[in-house]
This record gives sequence, C-alpha cells and structure tokens, in this order.
Amino acid sequence: MTLSDIFADRTERMTASEIRELLKLLDQPDIISFAGGIPDPALFPREAFADAFAHAMEDGAAGISLQYATSEGYTPLRDWIADHMASLGVTCSRDNILVTAGSQQALDYLGKIFLNKNDTALVGWPTYLGALGAFNAYEPRFDRLDPADNRASEDIASVAKEAGGRVKFAYVSPDFANPTGVTMRLEERRAVLERARSLDCAVIEDAAYQALRYDGKPIPPILALEMAETGDINACRTIYLGSFSKTLAPGLRVGWVVAAKPVIDRLVLTKQAADLQTATLNQIVVNEVARKVFDSHVGILRENYGARMHAMLDALAREMPDGVTWVEPEGGMFVWLTLPRGIDGKSLLKDALKANVAFVPGQAFYADGSNTNTLRLNFSMSGPSVINEGIARLAKVIRAAL
Repeated sequence: MTLSDIFADRTERMTASEIRELLKLLDQPDIISFAGGIPDPALFPREAFADAFAHAMEDGAAGISLQYATSEGYTPLRDWIADHMASLGVTCSRDNILVTAGSQQALDYLGKIFLNKNDTALVGWPTYLGALGAFNAYEPRFDRLDPADNRASEDIASVAKEAGGRVKFAYVSPDFANPTGVTMRLEERRAVLERARSLDCAVIEDAAYQALRYDGKPIPPILALEMAETGDINACRTIYLGSFSKTLAPGLRVGWVVAAKPVIDRLVLTKQAADLQTATLNQIVVNEVARKVFDSHVGILRENYGARMHAMLDALAREMPDGVTWVEPEGGMFVWLTLPRGIDGKSLLKDALKANVAFVPGQAFYADGSNTNTLRLNFSMSGPSVINEGIARLAKVIRAAL
C-alpha cells in the first residue's frame, strides 16, 4: 500500500493549475510571456513597504506585529476597509469584515461553508480558474451563469435538485473579469441579483480587479446595488471579496470578505480551524501602506497598465489575421481571444513557445473543458515595445495554424 491509496475521493477533482505551471516561464528571459496574471514588481510601492516594516519592528511595536492576533483581522485594517467600502457605496462596520490570506482563501472558505456534495454553483462560462479549483474540492456541479439567460429559475433549481443538491451561490467577477476582461453592465448586475433572489442563493462578488479601471465610468458593485435596496448589509445575500494583491502587493497575501454578520461569523470559525489568523505583521504593514499611498499608488497603476492595455489592443488590431476576435476591456489585466474553429489553444501554445511567446489556453477556464479555441493574454507585465513584439510573434504563429 502507498498513502495515495487512502486519499479522500475528493482529491481526484484536484488538478494542477495550468497558470501556476506557466508562471515558471517568467524565469526564462527569452520568452515574452503573456501568461501570468500578476502585477509588475517594478511598480510595487517598495519604499512605503520598507518604512512600514521598519515601523512594525520598532521597540514596542514588534510585540504586537509578531504575536498572535484575532481571527477576524487587525482592527485598524478592518476599519480602513470599512471606509474604503463606504466609498464604493457599501456601509458596513468592522463586524462585517474578515481579513483573509488573499481573496483566494476566501473562495476556499466559502466553498467549504456553502457547498455539500452535488450542490450547484453557478459560474461564468468561462470563469476564474482559481475559483473552479477552490470550489471543486467540495464536490459540486457547475451550471452556467449568464445574465441574459432566459431559463426559468424553476428549471435551474429543478436540474440542481435532480443532481442531488440545490443551487447555493452565483459566483461573478463583475469588473474586468479574469479571464475575459469583460465588465458587467449595470442591468446585468441587477439581473444576477434577481436570479439569486429567485433561487434563494448567495452571490459571491469577486472584486479583485475593481480598482484597476482605465477607461469608462465606474459601475457600483453588486453589493452596493443590493445595499441601496435593503438599507442594511445584514439583510444582503451578496458576499464581496476584496484584495490588496493587485493594487499593493500579492506576496503578503492579504484580502478581505465583506458580508452579513452571520456569514462572517461562520467564516471566522472556518478560519480558526484552518490557520487561526492572517499574518499579523502583514496586516499591520498593509494597513500603514494603504493609509499612506493606496489612492496615489492606484493612480500610478492605472496610468501604466492603461497604456499597456491600449498597446496590446492596438497591436492586436494591427497584427491579427481575419477570423481572430477579442474582448476590448476597460481595465484589469487581461485580453481574451477567440480563434477560428479548429485551432486548439493548447496545441497553439506549443508552437508559440517555439517562437518564444507564451499565453494561457482558454479551455482551463471552462468548467466543462469546452471552447478549446480560446486563449488569455496578460498585459500588466510587459511594456508597450515588448507587447508589440510579442503580439507580432503570436500573430505569425496563428497565421501558420490557419
């Protein structure tokens, strides 16, 4: 016998992340990589972090920074988050906030507290690969979430019941979604809320990219829309996930959940059982940096990433052959391409790597593994000149595959 013989059945649903594997390509200097979905480290607010770490290690402060803390999170940071949420139209108190090890941990915890085996999670088609991975461990089935879907909620609920469970939540990333870059219109956000009400399920609003808008006008978060109707966050079914990973630094792993208090209370119990708390030092440092430079630093990111996004869109328009289409995002980090039928993204990647350019095949973002003729491009890690060269290389590979 080997220990793998006694693994739980659910582990069979766990697969390696194609994105995490492709990130290894970033260490190869000859590869132009559009594969990662990561911030540019050259833009990290390093001086602000260096000062904050120094302050946290001063006499009298280190005893707090290096000590255990409450599972809910560092109180001053939760208060900053409450003020930030108020600026987005969500009035809440620190009691409605849990600090997590990135919003990815929040996805895992939400899967744990909501999903029984064979329950249904409504997700985009495609959707964030990390969400599929987090939810998969709890053995749900996935159904397609489309704000324009004309299916009756009774039919969706009936199919979920026949599968042995019920619809527990709709997962959405309404602003510059990973992987598509698409932003949900106001009426689409309202439609998601209405669908959730008719199914009596939760809405998980993943807002990891919400601050990274370069074009167009901001649209209120789904939680803000629901708050405007209910007047009380504790009467809301929407659960908002925020993160400092895309705005300040991903390596510190600090994110947050905003929700009705009964949800936060259950998540706190989950966190106590899992890792007790998010690292105290990291929370203290992020709190200081956020209070000093969050708004100004986000402005720097918008200027730089916005220029890179437009460079990629211009290069695609200039280089891509007929039959290739793409989403034109208003922010975030990604452009989503659809190739002519018959071109497989994984096969294309092999040829692209020979041309020293990388991307993420789109198939991995579909719960059913469909739509193999899609791919995701990241623009946050490359300057305009590199983007121009990389898109020219990719276009040449696609032409050869036509």
